[in-house]
Amino acid sequence: MTAVSASAITPGRQGLMGRLSDLFWRRPNLLLVLMLVPPLLWLGIVYVGSLVALLLQSFFSIDEFSGLITYEFTLATYGQLLQPANFDIILRTLLMSAAVTLASAVIAFPIAYYAARHAKGKWKAIFYLGIMLPLWSSYLVKVYAWKLILAKEGILTWIFEKLRLTWLLDGILAIPVIGGNSLSISYLGIFIVFVYVWLPFMILPIQAALERVPGNLIEASGDLGADSGQTFRHVLFPLALPGIVAGSIFTFSLTMGDYIIPQIVGTSRLFIGQAVYAQQGTAGNIPLAAAFSVVPIVIMGIYLTIAKRMGAFDAL
Repeated sequence: MTAVSASAITPGRQGLMGRLSDLFWRRPNLLLVLMLVPPLLWLGIVYVGSLVALLLQSFFSIDEFSGLITYEFTLATYGQLLQPANFDIILRTLLMSAAVTLASAVIAFPIAYYAARHAKGKWKAIFYLGIMLPLWSSYLVKVYAWKLILAKEGILTWIFEKLRLTWLLDGILAIPVIGGNSLSISYLGIFIVFVYVWLPFMILPIQAALERVPGNLIEASGDLGADSGQTFRHVLFPLALPGIVAGSIFTFSLTMGDYIIPQIVGTSRLFIGQAVYAQQGTAGNIPLAAAFSVVPIVIMGIYLTIAKRMGAFDAL
């Protein structure tokens, strides 16, 4: 059989656009490279480049007399992170991130379970609307709204007064560390706002993980004599764990890097985000700000490695 050339089957088109179309059709990898180069350049220069510059800045130091940056390699700036005041900032941020993550998981699980196993039709649509609706509103509007709700003259205090439970609120505010003059200037208030703002990011991954759990496994557990608690511990929770870990990636990292909520709702004690803002702004100590910024990156790098081994990325 006589071989028919490709040009006889698909004759070349005229004009620049036609030739380019023929070139991309014959070499699809070239088209793929051209499509990926702009976003990769943007990612490499703006994102990765800024991280590299940040990392390099953290190895410099501030001259104590002139206040200028000394461009000599040193680990002294990282040593400053171990000073009691700076280490307390890191520890405070990690504890708040862990507490918010744990509380979000506890609250999100029953909501996600109902949506995955029981909500059907319009009720599932209402569920998604209820979860997504807060995400459509302004972040700052939500934070300032909670500032007013938690204030000493806010609606929450009014509700406690109407229920004659003012003594309970005063007792909570009197608790050392987490209490304060009002909820709007306390660690408890920060915790409440963090949980509210990041809760959707925990609910959705758990709901997606629970929907992947076959219903016959739960039925088989009951047929074998397991009660509700045993089914949850040995069947449901292990299979939903990747979704919980996936949600914790969002809640933990977002809490650790946020500085707006502690700034508006919180006390005078700083979190990592506030420390970075203060050091690179008011204090002008960019190396220390960079060193503070590296801490969440390292922690999240370790966290993501563990989460990947637990199958969290499959639940996203």
